[in-house]
Amino acid sequence: MNSKTNKITIIGMLSAIAYVSVIICRVPVVLFLKYEPKDTIIALGGFIFGPMASFYISVIVSFTEMMTISDTGIIGCVMNTLASCAFACVSAAIYKRKRTLQGEIIGLAAGILTMVIVMLAWNYLLTPIYMGYPQEDVVKLLLPAILPFNLLKGGLNAAFTFLFYKPIVHALRKRGLIE
Repeated sequence: MNSKTNKITIIGMLSAIAYVSVIICRVPVVLFLKYEPKDTIIALGGFIFGPMASFYISVIVSFTEMMTISDTGIIGCVMNTLASCAFACVSAAIYKRKRTLQGEIIGLAAGILTMVIVMLAWNYLLTPIYMGYPQEDVVKLLLPAILPFNLLKGGLNAAFTFLFYKPIVHALRKRGLIE
């Protein structure tokens, strides 16, 4: 199999694994906010193939989720895509430029920070629309609920990405699936 076919196949497999993780590993945290480890898998795809792979996996998983199990419609799909891309694409872009342990750590930290900022802004703007909450109530939730949730989510995803990246890359290289 050529490398382009391998890349497309692995991106498809990572998309499927990320989607399954949403179904079987969704954990309610606070209010309407749930943690699932899909962003870890999306970030792994980006670390292996670059930030565009993270983008593709994010869109595929968010769209599939919207069409099957989500009750938040297109706004939920957009929010999921934004959150995943903010974490995974930023992390992968930094790691792509500096493929070292330091680059991985800086990339993951920047991904957490970007996701937190993006999700605070988008929750402020979109949660009143799709959840029907008054804007004032959403503002009251930003610091005590949405900020800590996104820090927790980003921290867990970064830790899992950090732990699983090297073993997964070694396994894929050993089988000749990536360079």
